[in-house]
Amino acid sequence: MTKQTSESLYIGLMSGTSIDAVDAVLVQITDNIKIIASHSCPIPQQLKDTILALCSSGENEIQRAFELDRELGCIFADCVLALCTKANIQANNISAIGSHGQTIRHSPHGQHPFTLQIADPNTIAEKTGITTVADFRRRDIAAGGQGAPLVPAFHEDAFKSTSSNRAIINIGGMANITLVSRSQQPTRGFDTGPGNVLLDYWVYKHKTKKFDYDGEWAASGKVNNALLNQLLSEPYLKRLPPKSTGRELFNPEWLECQLNSLPDLSPVDVQATLTEFTCKTIADAIIIDDSTIKTEEQINEIYVCGGGASNSFILRRLQALLPNKHVTTTCELGIPPEHVESVAFAWLAYRTLHNLSGNLVSVTGAKKERVLGAIYSGN
Repeated sequence: MTKQTSESLYIGLMSGTSIDAVDAVLVQITDNIKIIASHSCPIPQQLKDTILALCSSGENEIQRAFELDRELGCIFADCVLALCTKANIQANNISAIGSHGQTIRHSPHGQHPFTLQIADPNTIAEKTGITTVADFRRRDIAAGGQGAPLVPAFHEDAFKSTSSNRAIINIGGMANITLVSRSQQPTRGFDTGPGNVLLDYWVYKHKTKKFDYDGEWAASGKVNNALLNQLLSEPYLKRLPPKSTGRELFNPEWLECQLNSLPDLSPVDVQATLTEFTCKTIADAIIIDDSTIKTEEQINEIYVCGGGASNSFILRRLQALLPNKHVTTTCELGIPPEHVESVAFAWLAYRTLHNLSGNLVSVTGAKKERVLGAIYSGN
């Protein structure tokens, strides 16, 4: 066993587009990556509502944004301190925190592309006394990239195989895919579309539940092909990579607009159709990719992570849509699905402190690989 030192211990912090919790993971990064401990702090519904309100335009947006920036910074810091207590690790033994922050706007197109994540890293560094690395995405955008997804670089490093071609699918609020070849072919990756975001909205609206546990409600419904085809006609899905998306496109207003022409659908059938929509957009991405490359480079193993990995109905539908592939979760690769993204941002912090790049130009479209993130010194 490799000795744990302050040079090898990192904490990754992640709050995704589902906005359900702040997840913290303590990892040891040497030649391998080892999870030491993890901790999760639920985001209260009132705070989630505030974040969601900020994701759309409104009055006094700047005041709300920076008050929330500080509040989330405190919550992220408290999650780190709770993790350290849980792991019986002193803050001065941690080399750095890698904090993704909370995305409130992602706009990679237009004359001046930008992305914005909040959860003040100054506050995190001040409260924890640990050097904090944050704001990973904007340097990639400055270099001409999409700023997302960033996790494919970590997926390539942690999950590449010399014997099989793999797809790593992260199903959070949005879903992104990483296609890792066993050869020297560049890793591909992009956001496939919505993951859980529409499912969570719909089940909360009709069942007042935060999520559809194990996909049980969706599994009891019937897919409506008219609605599915309408959802699949969204132009984003036909756009070629590099591409990324978020709540700016796939949100409750978008869904309600899709439903306007089909007013008599039962709620359970809508849930079943939304689940199929998520699974089909993921499966189509793999099928289309397979059709454009040599047979020996086609994907044969699929590993799912993120919240969607705990939904057995989603896993069953992915397997049914991709019958010739092996579909499972990243547990088989040594990292629990719920921790992959947090570990990725610990890894990105490690890369930043060692002056190593954190993006893949084949994924984001940046003109060059760059060292990502800004460093905020601890006490």
